[in-house]
Order: sequence, then structure tokens, then C-alpha cells
Amino acid sequence: MAKKGMNIYKRKDSRWEGRYKPPGCEKYRSVYGKTFGEVKEKLIKLQNQTITPSLKCRLTVKELFELWLNSVRHKIKDSSYAGYLMKLEVHIYPALGGLKFEALTSKHIDDFVNEKLTGGRIGGGSLSAKYVSDMVILLKSMGKFAEREYGYRNPILNANTPKVRRQEINTPTKHEQDLLKSYLLNNLSLRNLGVLLCLFTGIRIGELCALKWSDIDFNEGVLRITKTVQRIKSFDGKSRTELVITSPKSGKSVREIPLPDSILTLLSEYRQAPDCYILSGNVKLIEPRLMQYYFKTVLKKAKPPSINFHMFRHIFATNCIACGFDVKTLSEILGHSSVELTLNRYVHSSKERKRECMERLNFAA
Repeated sequence: MAKKGMNIYKRKDSRWEGRYKPPGCEKYRSVYGKTFGEVKEKLIKLQNQTITPSLKCRLTVKELFELWLNSVRHKIKDSSYAGYLMKLEVHIYPALGGLKFEALTSKHIDDFVNEKLTGGRIGGGSLSAKYVSDMVILLKSMGKFAEREYGYRNPILNANTPKVRRQEINTPTKHEQDLLKSYLLNNLSLRNLGVLLCLFTGIRIGELCALKWSDIDFNEGVLRITKTVQRIKSFDGKSRTELVITSPKSGKSVREIPLPDSILTLLSEYRQAPDCYILSGNVKLIEPRLMQYYFKTVLKKAKPPSINFHMFRHIFATNCIACGFDVKTLSEILGHSSVELTLNRYVHSSKERKRECMERLNFAA
């Protein structure tokens, strides 16, 4: 139990542990001793020390980023690495790359943010607050790396990250969803079957494109998600981009999804050899970009409101909650890392749903 007023505890091994958070650090550290007094003395000594790095860095922002990239390269997926490079080469290096890191200030970051929010897109137009926020997080990660690994003073430790306001997403009404489902069922093909599969499972477009018939267990009636397809920046210099098949977005994204009988029956009718991709019916995959182009032609013919492919996850999540799914089950089906992510980002209440709920407040007849 902790002694009052101090973050000091007696451990099960009879030692005492004191926890403290150094200035500029996000994680707690610990000191140990045989008695409460010994640990308390150590903590007081640490609290009286200045642990803020003071070494000045003569490297440029770009040079430090190159060191940081080398340190994280083996820890992240190729797609994440390609995303970092895109943000650095297109936005951060042209604006800040030539500055000495020690000369970088929070004002530089604020000016960079304002420029990108008001007209940072190539060819004109502003970038989203989320995209700009991700770039500031990149800059701050590099700053923490410079401080942690080399003892350099971090001049952007307290730089502001733009606030991301999530816009309310209006999912299509039941009638609009029925228009799309009716068109897909009346014009069944492997690609249209893939669209239906997304509508009734909430899988991502990259996961859909990576699906082979071997990923469906018809005996158990489950769909196994183990891979995703992405087009990313090429690192071999032979082409600008390359198509890669990799593990899904996160560890939780590797999952099994029980399939409704109606979808399972349709899949059984179109079943191909195990090694064939579901969308193509052969050993050649259809990449996400081409599937998105195809979906636009479906929308023109089916005449529902214009939506993007990712909207299927929002539609699926909202419909599941309306059908009485518990949030934990829904979160695992979607492959989310937390229940909060499912609720905050993917579950939406339509006007129809709000009216239905409010009608329950009517006086009993």
C-alpha cells in the first residue's frame, strides 16, 4: 500500500518501490530500496535534479529524420514506412528540412500547420486537420528521439498539435441501402458478391482484395481475415509504387468472422479453387484502386447516394448496433484495437433511429 503523499509502495518481495516521472517524459520510472526512508531519499534527490537535456544539435531536421527513420525501420510495416516518407518528402522536408534542429521553434511548427491547413495540398487546396496532425506527431517523435538517443535539447517538446474535429457521418438510409443491395443481388458477379461481403461483414477494401477462396471455411461458416493488399511507394527504384500483400492493419485485425447463412449460400454458388482470389476468380488479384473505380460504376447504376468504399464499415457497424449487437462483439468483428474506437468512430445514429427511439417516450394508449 502506498504511503500517503508519496508514490512509494511496499512490494510483495518486501522491497520498497518509488515511482517518478522525469521532466519531458511520458512514462514513469522506478527506484528501489530496502526501507521506505531509503526510497524517499532517492526520490527527493531525483526531484531536485534537472534532467532536461541541454546539448545543442548541429544537425538539420532532415538529417535527424534520416537517423530516426533508420531506428524505426525494422519495427514498422512497409506501408507505414512509405506513409512516413510521403509526408516527409512532400511536406516536411521542403518546409523545415533545411533548418538546424536547435533553431527549430514551436512558432515554426505553428506556421507550418497554418500553411498546410489553409493551402498545403499540391495543386492547391488545404489538407485535413487529421493529416496535418499526423505530420506534427512525426516531428515530435523525431524530437523525442533526438533527446532520448543523443541528449539533444528538444525545442519542440511543447509544440501544439492541431485539434482534429470528427465530422458526423450520415450513413445511407435503409431505403438507400436496399437500392444498393437490390442492384447487387439482381446483377450478381464475383465483384458484386465482394461488395455484398463488405456490406455484411464490414471488412476493409484491402482485406477484400486479398481474400482467396481458401480463406472461407464453408464447414464452420467463417471468413478468416489474415492479409491485406496495399499499393505503396516502391523502395527498389524500379517503379514509383508497388502492390504488396501484408498482414492486416493491427494484431486485432487478424480475425474470424461468422458469416450469415444468406451470404454463405451465395458464396457457395460462386465457389472457385482454393488458390483463386474471390474478386477475380483466378490467381491474379484485383487491387483496391481498381475495385474503387468499379464501385463507382455500380453506384451510377444502382442510384443510391454517392459513398466511398470505407463507408461500408460505418454502415455495417450502425446496422449491427440497431440489431442488438453488443459492442465488444462488434469491435472484434471489425478488428478494432478497442471498444472505444468502435463506438466513437463507426457507430452512428440516423434520423430514423433517433425518431424510433423517441417514439418510445409516447404516452401509453
